[in-house]
Amino acid sequence: MGALLLLSALALGGCTSSIADLPLVGTPADAPARPKDPSAYLPVHDLPPDREEAVIPPAERAKIEAELAAARDRQASVAAKETAAK
Repeated sequence: MGALLLLSALALGGCTSSIADLPLVGTPADAPARPKDPSAYLPVHDLPPDREEAVIPPAERAKIEAELAAARDRQASVAAKETAAK
């Protein structure tokens, strides 16, 4: 009973990082090694290299844009007919 209270007090006290370092709790065997410098920032400004070719070829992109424009025009004409019928 006392051990349960102690563990719950530690967990609720915000000491989870120190609990993970205890030898009895430990980390899984397949866990990656911790960095030597825990205060190092993640490389958030490192960008992946530019692509060699476009994601969508320009001809296919133009076709898709034309299809979207046609769908937009069809919806606008249907909406106009419905508002005129009211």
